[in-house]
Amino acid sequence: METGLRKKLITIAKIAISAILIYFIFTKVDFKEVLQIVRKSNPFYLTAAILLFIASKALASIRLNLYFHQLHVQLTQKSNLKLYLLGMFYNLFLPGGIGGDAYKGYLIKKEFQVETKKVVSVLVLDRLSGLLLLFIYACILGVLLDNHWLNTYDIPMGFLGILSVVVFWFLNKRFFAFVLPIFWKSFGLSALVQMAQLVCVVFILLALKIDTNNIPYLFIFLISSIVSVLPLTIGGIGSREVTFFYGATLLALDENTSIGISMVFFLITALVSLFGIIYHFKKIKLKTQDQ
Repeated sequence: METGLRKKLITIAKIAISAILIYFIFTKVDFKEVLQIVRKSNPFYLTAAILLFIASKALASIRLNLYFHQLHVQLTQKSNLKLYLLGMFYNLFLPGGIGGDAYKGYLIKKEFQVETKKVVSVLVLDRLSGLLLLFIYACILGVLLDNHWLNTYDIPMGFLGILSVVVFWFLNKRFFAFVLPIFWKSFGLSALVQMAQLVCVVFILLALKIDTNNIPYLFIFLISSIVSVLPLTIGGIGSREVTFFYGATLLALDENTSIGISMVFFLITALVSLFGIIYHFKKIKLKTQDQ
C-alpha cells in the first residue's frame, strides 16, 4: 500500500511540474506565433523528420537487443521491436502506471527467468549508452559553436567528451563485465541513434523554414534531450521546452521558433509512440531466434 501511494504521489508531482513548466513557457512566449510557425511547416520535410525518428528508434531497439543477448535472451528483432514500441507508449502515455523500462524488465524476467539485477543493469546501461552519445555530440557542437560564452570552454568540453567514453568503458569493465564484449557495438549504435535524431531535427528546421545557422538549435536540442532524461516530468514534457527557451535566450535565438521546434519534435515522438497501443491490447509473444 505504501509503495502504491508513493508511486501515485511521484506521478502527481511529475504532472504538476510538467504543468507548471508548460504554464511558465506560455507566459514567456507568444503561443499564437509558435502555432503559426508550426502551421506553416513543410509536409515533405516533416515526413522526412518522422522517418528519421522512426529509424532512430529502430536502431535503439537493436542496441537494446544486443544487451538482452548478453543475458542469453536471444529475442528476435521483430519481438524486441514490438516490446520497444510498447515501452515507448507506456513511457509517454501511461507514466502513472507501468513505466516502459520497468515493463520490459518485468516481461524479460518473467519469460526467461533472468536475474533481476542483470535485467535492471542492461536497461540502465542501454539508457546510459544513449545519454553518453548525447553528451559527446553536445561537446562537439559546443566546440563548433561560435559563441563568446561557450568559446572559453572549448578545451574543457573536448576533454570531457573524451573522458566520458573512458569513464563509461571502465565502469562497464569494473561492474558489468558480462556486457563488455558489446561495448563498442552499443557505442556505435548509440552514435547512429543520436545522429539520426539530429538529422530528424535538421529536417524539422527545414520544415519550419529556418535557414539560419543550424548548429545552435542542434546544440540546444541535445542539451534538452539530456535534461528530459531526468525523471522530473512526464515524458520530458515541460523540461525540454524550458531548456529550449533558455537555450535560445543564451544563444540569442528566437524563443518562439525554438519552442516550435520542441513542439514538433514532441508531436513526432507522441505520434510514433502511440502505435505502441496496439501491443497494449494485443499480448506480445516474445519469440527467440531458435523458435
